Amino acid sequence: MEDAGFIITAYVAVAVSTIAYAWNVIRRGRRAAAQLADDDKPWM
Repeated sequence: MEDAGFIITAYVAVAVSTIAYAWNVIRRGRRAAAQLADDDKPWM
């Protein structure tokens, strides 16, 4: 159990970086979607 701190730290680092990346992708997508006209949005 002497490596538990390292393992937990690694899991937390991966989780935080994954959440940060997902948040960045969603934020960029919303910015890009705001610049498009409604006719150019096939998902609407």
